[in-house]
Amino acid sequence: MQDTRNYQIIFLTSFFFLGICSRDWTLQPVLIIVIALSCLITQWVLSSLVQLAKRKDQSYLSWHLDAEPKLMIHELIGCGTSPKVLASLRSAAITALGLCLLLRGNSYQTMILAGTLAIASKFLFRWRSKHFFNPANFGIIAALILTNDAWVSPGQWGTDWWYLLLFAGAGGVVLKKVGRWDTSVAFFLTYGGLELLRDFWLGWTGDVWLHQLSSGSLLLFALFMLTDPRSIPNALAGRLLWAIAIAILTFVLQNYFYLSTAVFWALFIISPLTVLLDMVWSAPRFTWKRNFVN
Repeated sequence: MQDTRNYQIIFLTSFFFLGICSRDWTLQPVLIIVIALSCLITQWVLSSLVQLAKRKDQSYLSWHLDAEPKLMIHELIGCGTSPKVLASLRSAAITALGLCLLLRGNSYQTMILAGTLAIASKFLFRWRSKHFFNPANFGIIAALILTNDAWVSPGQWGTDWWYLLLFAGAGGVVLKKVGRWDTSVAFFLTYGGLELLRDFWLGWTGDVWLHQLSSGSLLLFALFMLTDPRSIPNALAGRLLWAIAIAILTFVLQNYFYLSTAVFWALFIISPLTVLLDMVWSAPRFTWKRNFVN
């Protein structure tokens, strides 16, 4: 349990079964399996290609194109059983759980697309060996843009107070271990403050504000997706500015463009800003464990 990803997998799995049991989610088990397999297989293949490319000292995008197919498959399987590649499957499992908790669809093709592109984004959109899109967020946005049957249900958790305590407690454990609690705090203070000012201007009571901030999906986003230590800015100043920008954009998209999925679009749009913030404020990059790959 030295790897914080183990805690994330346990908590997200618990949330998934909690949603099925207590919120009466109607999910197709086959589609859930498809998401999981898409994420795990894509992670295994691409991580294996990375390891093989490193052994041959070349880019995995132009990996061994002249080799015989049987030789390529043999070498790929050999790299795929390395400890680094197998350890990276934990990250893929977290992405799969995030998609299972938030994304809904009616077809296998949609779920395969979401899972595959979510993991592939980590290998395709990189700057100085660091990916800057949150994989689950990228998969959700890709499915919303490229298909006609994908959707996100922000209100699926309701606003029960005990969900707030549960998510905050579990999220606090993870954030304490990865040291990224500042990101969630900056987001909540900014977004909550803007919503409070708006509610005061409109003459609404405090109950409305509490209702707005008690959304289970919002809590999951802010505590588990927004704080992915491998894709957010490395330095504290960069993370604070980054989280504030996402909170402001979320507020604008939700209240003036009436997007129920505003938080996911805001994260997707602001994510490339990570590259610039890392250039302005330099800091060591987060690692799950020294010998693990992402």
